[in-house]
Amino acid sequence: MHQVETMAYVGERPWHGLGNRLALGQPIEEWKASAGMDWQINEAEVRYATQRGGNGLLGAYPDQKVLYRSDTLAPLAVVSRRFQVVQPGEILEFYRDLTELGGFELESAGVLREGRKFWALARTGQSVQLKGKDQVHGYLLLATACDGTLATTARFTSVRVVCHNTLHIAVSDRRGAIKVPHRSKFDPEAIKRQLGITVNAWAGFVDRMKALVATPVDPDSVEGLLRRVLTYPAQLGKPPVVNEQAVKAVRALYDGAGRGAALASSRATAWGLLNGVTEYVDHHRRARTEHHRLEAAWFGQGAQLKQRAWDELTQLAN
Repeated sequence: MHQVETMAYVGERPWHGLGNRLALGQPIEEWKASAGMDWQINEAEVRYATQRGGNGLLGAYPDQKVLYRSDTLAPLAVVSRRFQVVQPGEILEFYRDLTELGGFELESAGVLREGRKFWALARTGQSVQLKGKDQVHGYLLLATACDGTLATTARFTSVRVVCHNTLHIAVSDRRGAIKVPHRSKFDPEAIKRQLGITVNAWAGFVDRMKALVATPVDPDSVEGLLRRVLTYPAQLGKPPVVNEQAVKAVRALYDGAGRGAALASSRATAWGLLNGVTEYVDHHRRARTEHHRLEAAWFGQGAQLKQRAWDELTQLAN
């Protein structure tokens, strides 16, 4: 299959180091072209070939359909007839009024897995400075997949400036994410209305960050906490296995090797330990490519590790 992994960004190079750089203030049309999102997902019936009496026959399977790219004709997925497709361009169009009228700024967008997954990320304009000039900015991420591996998901996300660590906002109570399954039609205006209800998630997230900054961590408890968080998934009823290499790596980041580890907000605090985990996931965790690292950090096992760390440390801060 034609391998297509394309991204675009503005400003400084993103933490994942990927993409084509754009000047500020570019229209949505330019984003579509530079991010590799200016193509359509087309549909065709599923056909199969059989042999009977030496004759080749071609049949159709009416319950499913094939999705393929309009530009390369490369196949993307076989899905149910009821599957509602969201086009790559629709992800960027979602931000048109938010950027033109709402003060949002598109910062990056792109395509993963040869076109099966695509996303866009915009800065909301919300920001906070924690103790020691530790800045964290708010973002809105919209992503989907046409192979059924990801519902169309809009969620608030944060980026810590000093190290570009990413963390989903309101992960503890799920209010920061709105998901539209592919059996339902994607309605951007409905999502925006729902997001309007949860904009106060940023204020709650800031409160929890400040609580983590104010929570000291007993040095003797660090090892045990990391061993609870950094585990491989359990296999067939067996207990989870601790990732010893990850524990060692995160401990080193927390103890001073990490970006921002020396800030007053991080030294010996729950916030510092959380950022040790997020820096490991976003920048150091083993991955086949940077594209795979990005996908895992936002949508896969990396995101799950950050979620577990958040749960453990916010419980400690309560």
